[in-house]
Amino acid sequence: MKRTLGTCYYPEHWPRAIWEDDARRMAGAGLTWVRIGEFAWSRLEPEPGRYAFDWLDEAIAVLGAAGLRVVLGTPTATPPRWMIDRHPDMLAVDSDGRPRKFGSRRHYCFSHEGYKAECAKIVTQLAARYGQNPHVAAWQTDNEYGCHDTTISYSDAARRAFRGWLRARYPGPSNDGDIRALNDAWGNVFWSMEYGDFDDIDLPNLTVTEPNPSHVLDFRRFASDQVVAFNRLQTEIIRAHSSTPIAHNYMGRVTDFDHYKVGADLDIASWDSYPLGFLEDRVPATVAQQRLYARQGDPDFQAFHHDLYRAVGRGRLWVMEQQPGPVNWAPYNPAPLPGMVRLWSWEAFAHGAEAVCYFRWRQAPMAQEQMHAGLLRPDSVEAQGLVEARQVAAELAEAPEVSHTRAPVALIFDYDAEWAWAIQPHGAGLSYFELVFDTYRALRRAGHSVDILPPDSDALSEYKLIAAPGLMHMPEALKTALAASGAVLLLGPRSAARDGSMRIPVPLPPALPGLDATVSHVESLRPDTPVALESGGTIRSYREILETDAEVLETTTEGEAVVVAQGHLIYVAGWLDPDAMRRLIHVASDRAGLACLDLHESVRCRDAGAHRFWFNYGTEAHDVEGRTLPPLSVTREARD
Repeated sequence: MKRTLGTCYYPEHWPRAIWEDDARRMAGAGLTWVRIGEFAWSRLEPEPGRYAFDWLDEAIAVLGAAGLRVVLGTPTATPPRWMIDRHPDMLAVDSDGRPRKFGSRRHYCFSHEGYKAECAKIVTQLAARYGQNPHVAAWQTDNEYGCHDTTISYSDAARRAFRGWLRARYPGPSNDGDIRALNDAWGNVFWSMEYGDFDDIDLPNLTVTEPNPSHVLDFRRFASDQVVAFNRLQTEIIRAHSSTPIAHNYMGRVTDFDHYKVGADLDIASWDSYPLGFLEDRVPATVAQQRLYARQGDPDFQAFHHDLYRAVGRGRLWVMEQQPGPVNWAPYNPAPLPGMVRLWSWEAFAHGAEAVCYFRWRQAPMAQEQMHAGLLRPDSVEAQGLVEARQVAAELAEAPEVSHTRAPVALIFDYDAEWAWAIQPHGAGLSYFELVFDTYRALRRAGHSVDILPPDSDALSEYKLIAAPGLMHMPEALKTALAASGAVLLLGPRSAARDGSMRIPVPLPPALPGLDATVSHVESLRPDTPVALESGGTIRSYREILETDAEVLETTTEGEAVVVAQGHLIYVAGWLDPDAMRRLIHVASDRAGLACLDLHESVRCRDAGAHRFWFNYGTEAHDVEGRTLPPLSVTREARD
């Protein structure tokens, strides 16, 4: 697999006189790809129906003449001001009933039919004009779906569309749906919430107390499907005019929509990697960890998303935006330590990325992102990020080809489970994402390479160990597939705790084939009242009380079963702290026949075909497996 570098460029921001010089410098730095156009709607269509493509024609020609390949973005994340005058009700509405305003970006509701029609027009114009352009070698739809909490809208357009979605989900003898089926699925007899007609159903906000969780879960599924449909609208138009691959750039820890379903209509999954910004506002990290990695980023957060989006892209992964210096949007915005841009780039390649593109080419002197660093300063002098990007380009030219191979360990991530946990966390701050991430971190500290899978994967039998924590709803087909996989299974807590309508099932959870265990009741724990384990460590945040005759692997100090095993299945009846989680991963790995390491918290490794990559996020050298890893380093070696 050929690995390449790129950048994000905004010719509309800069004088025409410097475009050739910019293109020459990009190519000279070893860059291949340039993404353009994704925010330029007001320059492409300054008035309704009046298109201005001459400047974009010229920009693409200039970049192509320098040997660069263009990723052309559709501009639908930034509808121009005239669009609001034309469709004043297209704005998304927040949960408090307040419409979003013009003056930023992503100010649209996915359900608004008029706005979708406008998007179809501009995408059609772009695809028809550039679909066969030899310099346009890839496309990007929109930009960062879900960023700024913009997936879920409580607008009138969303209300109308949700009612139609519900009619299709609960079909009756006619096309109007079966309201009795909905009432039964949601349990609306509770609190006299029964509906007489689908047109009676409102959106689940502004209720006196919490809305019905079944109502909310269906609304979250609907909102996700609206993103899928919006993206599909664009991909179908582009494919009618172009055969080049199509990507979307996802974000870190944005889980408001099902990325697997969006990815099914794309060729490439890309994402925007901002390790320092994410550490401050998205990584489940302690204050001490934030301080320790303030200039490096979390050692596992970027890797997790590389593995997740490789699954979303069915093996094809890009980083469309890689942080090259300080960002502007986090609570605190330090500069990365020298060497980190290089490390982040190589980490992406080790996890299967085909391309790493740095955001952005030149730091903007105006508007919201003027404090966001680029590869160049605003005065066009090279920044540290470009120095390291050039180094990576030189190393790529000399490095052998690296192929991605299947890992021995799989971790299932399910967006539906994320929504279910968010709707009914049962304790302050409890999060499915964080539970899965804790498991991923423990697997990585044990030296494992990990593939992340969707819950409907047909590749379960290819793995020796499968971890699937927190799957609130487990269809019978998934239970059967896991049991038949032959892998050691690491499940729980909250496995199969709800059915597909967010009701407690009977028989009581987890009701897993081959496991003699029933959760009799559950409790969430205060942060200052963890439950001690006999072998060390604690249960924190969430605990299940088990009735079981299975083999007991871990107990509390009071002798209550916490981790039980039967056959190939291990069930965890609580949220384990890092020490207990690491111990559990070693036990599960041993049963799966997998060797474990016990890596320093700053050191990670990743296997990629015939090569193993070692990464040291720490500012001190570390010895591991007979080698010394320098501070802030990447080491590549041939595998035995």
